[in-house]
Amino acid sequence: MPLKRKPIANQDGLWPVTITYLKMFEKPHPQQIPSPSAPHAILRAEKPTVAFYRFLYDAVGRDWGWLDRKKLSNDELKEIMEDKDTEVYVLYIRGVPAGYAELNYKKFPQSVDLAYFGIMPEFIGMKIGPYFLNWAIAQAWTRAPADITVNTCTLDHPKALPLYQRFGFVPCDQSNILIDPIEED
Repeated sequence: MPLKRKPIANQDGLWPVTITYLKMFEKPHPQQIPSPSAPHAILRAEKPTVAFYRFLYDAVGRDWGWLDRKKLSNDELKEIMEDKDTEVYVLYIRGVPAGYAELNYKKFPQSVDLAYFGIMPEFIGMKIGPYFLNWAIAQAWTRAPADITVNTCTLDHPKALPLYQRFGFVPCDQSNILIDPIEED
């Protein structure tokens, strides 16, 4: 499936991308966000298999140019998934994976990083993104870090940055990079 917003490559075939780094400095007041009307659950995938994680990563990120984890070997990815500082949570709607959030505690107690967050394309538009983001933020605050970090880029869903800001994340920095797209298998 092609990217939703395919970037215009430069003369070297690289994608110019702007990354925005955001932080949340204090625990927000609980937001009243309706839960999905469909049966749903959020479960922690404890030490998910590489195959399951690759499924989640691709299903959420394929339309948005997510490439970082695709470039990792299975052994490298397994090491991340089995790390005590990595937590993966899967949102299920009617028993079907609909999105996931990955929290990284490597810099804890200073920071918790919302390393990956997204909803699968078939579930976008059902208004479950705000519900799940609210849940992921609350989960990150359970350990009382000094702050929570997240980043988004110009390849992500156009509502990603405004959604993070609506929930209390503040842009702290930006960087411009060139991404070398990889060929799909």
